[in-house]
Amino acid sequence: MRRSRMDVLRPTLIRIGGRVYRKNLIQEQAYQHEEEDFCAGPSDCADEPCDAFVVEETEKGFQCRVEVPSPLYKYIIGKKGETKKRLETETRTSISIPKPGVEGEIVITGQHRSGVISARTRIDVLLDSFRKKQPFTHFLSFALNQPAIQEKFLQFKEEVLEKCSKDHGVSSSLFQNPAKLHLTLGTLVLLNEQEIQKACDLLQRCKEDFVDQIAGGKPLTVEVAGVEYMNDDPAMTDVLYAKVHMKDGSDRLQVIADQLVERFVASGLMLKEWDRVKLHATVMNTLFRKDPSAEERNNTMTGKSSFKERESFNGRNILKLFENFYFGEVQLDSVRLSQRFSSDASGYYATSGQLTF
Repeated sequence: MRRSRMDVLRPTLIRIGGRVYRKNLIQEQAYQHEEEDFCAGPSDCADEPCDAFVVEETEKGFQCRVEVPSPLYKYIIGKKGETKKRLETETRTSISIPKPGVEGEIVITGQHRSGVISARTRIDVLLDSFRKKQPFTHFLSFALNQPAIQEKFLQFKEEVLEKCSKDHGVSSSLFQNPAKLHLTLGTLVLLNEQEIQKACDLLQRCKEDFVDQIAGGKPLTVEVAGVEYMNDDPAMTDVLYAKVHMKDGSDRLQVIADQLVERFVASGLMLKEWDRVKLHATVMNTLFRKDPSAEERNNTMTGKSSFKERESFNGRNILKLFENFYFGEVQLDSVRLSQRFSSDASGYYATSGQLTF
């Protein structure tokens, strides 16, 4: 494929840590992990002191340490070590990477400070790019699996199958596991214990900084009532969800959700997806047809869309008959850092950390 002149003149810009970099595509033979080359843009710090990271002076020159989760080492190494070799050659540095599976630091050394900074900058951009392609590992959630809600959900499932099972695509395999009913606030890619701990620590800071004040030291009383669909055509539904609202009519649940996500995005632990969190509890999802443990990622930027492989269902009758179905009232008193594809003793997702109010 030929690159147009405009591709060269106007390369994609990427923001990392308040700096802007150009991303230049390179033409190389493609292989499994397609490598992309990155070049720092006008605000590159290659020739000036860079406050974004520490460069130490040593007896032999300069060095910089980068904390990198072990699953991402392969993207710095590249196929047959090509990416690492190219980085070392072009920046005149030496890059030391721990053994696969061993958590540690990548150490960049070189005789010139500017070379070390250039290598570090390019590694940061590579890591940022490939981290965005990782499937999410954790998510922030409010559990909605209290016994009374589970009971009403099973009644909803039974009545839907009784009245709508002849509608195209409707089957029992579409329904959420009642023990896993929840509200998702946002998804995270946490690739080692240090990153999980960082997320847990941030949750506690959020509790102190604003959650306790908004909640007023008491659980939030929430009603789960009514159903809505995700896409444009109810006859081609992929996700049906239950709506939630504060019983007192306030927006405190929404405010807590939005501020939590804002803080996690600012810390770099979460990608910004929407301006506001869409509070919803999935009750039916066509992803469950093939994989009962599937989780919807709100973020459409990563990976290939799974929608092509999904068999939609006709939700028109369900929406008409169950528009105001009442799932019940629930007291929310904690936000959990939930682990994807996991279960605890109650059947809910295993919790890596939580904020209680």
